Formats: sequence, C-alpha cells, structure tokens
Amino acid sequence: MAIKLAIAALILVVALGAFVATRPDRFRIERNALVAAPPATVFALINDLRRFDTWNPYRSEPAPGVTQSFAGPDEGPGASFTYGGGKSGDGRMTIVESQPDARVVLKLEFFKPFEATNQAVFTLTPENGGTRVSWSMEGENTLMGKVMSLVVNMDTMIGKDFERGLANLDAAARSGAPSTTASAQPGATPAPAL
Repeated sequence: MAIKLAIAALILVVALGAFVATRPDRFRIERNALVAAPPATVFALINDLRRFDTWNPYRSEPAPGVTQSFAGPDEGPGASFTYGGGKSGDGRMTIVESQPDARVVLKLEFFKPFEATNQAVFTLTPENGGTRVSWSMEGENTLMGKVMSLVVNMDTMIGKDFERGLANLDAAARSGAPSTTASAQPGATPAPAL
C-alpha cells in the first residue's frame, strides 16, 4: 500500500511540475489612465524618486527597523531608492532611462525574500489637455512566479495597485502637492513601485 501511495505522490509531483513548466517564461502587467495635468507636471512626479513617493501605491510611513535611502542624482538616470528590513523584504529601484515629458524606465531589483529583476516603464502621451500615462512592469517569470500563478492572478493583484497608483498620480498632479488619497495600508512597509 505504501508503495502505491509513493508512486501516486510521485506521479502527482511530476504532473504538477510538467504543468508549471508550461507557464509563460515572461510576464507583463500594464495599466493606463488619463491624468488631468500636462506631461511636464506628470513627468516631474515620476522622474524624481523623492516626489515619486507622494503617489506610489506602495508607500507608507517607515516602520521600526525599516531602512530607506536615496542615492545618485536627485532625478533622472542614476537616481535610486533602496529599502529594507520590512515585510516587503529588501530591494532597490533605479531610473535607467528618462526622456523629458515622455518616458521613464526603472530597474526594479528585489533581494529578499526572493531575488528578481524586473523593469517598470512609464510612458506619457498628451491627450485631451492632460496626459495618458501607461505604467507597465515586465520580467522573467521565475519558477516561484510560475508556481504562484497557479493560485494568484498576478495581473489582477498588481494591476489593482497600478490603478490605485495612477489615481494617486492624478490627484498629486492636480494638486501640485503630495497625494492625500489613502493608498498605503496601515502598518505596511515600503516597497518599490512595480
């Protein structure tokens, strides 16, 4: 009987492994929204990582033991934000490309609890007196990502964060001041923009 159970378990593990292997090797998540401000205003909120945190849907007040630091120039390529010590783990985001009033590309590095490197791209297009902002994230779909995709729809989960962030960006751009929308969960730890 034990041999039959062991064989059944082995078959189940092999079948699950084969199914996980069929999941896509790359992922892409994208949302867009119309922001009621000119591209220059929106660009300034994305291209300066200190201002980025005024609308970032993952922002929060630093919790005890959480570190946050900025490095490099104040804005544009080379500007980076590093965080660590919280529930969200450790990571860094760095601006790698910046085209005034049109595009910002970020390298997202996650160190803990798992390692990954992704890319976030913000594309700004003038539209109806405002700016159409497209926020995308893409990267390699690691084994962990493939397994997680069996139980969690990452596009839906992260897409909701992007939608909330774009709404915060609209509010911040309209007011010219930090967004006051409730985007962070009480007690949450900081995470980079995805």
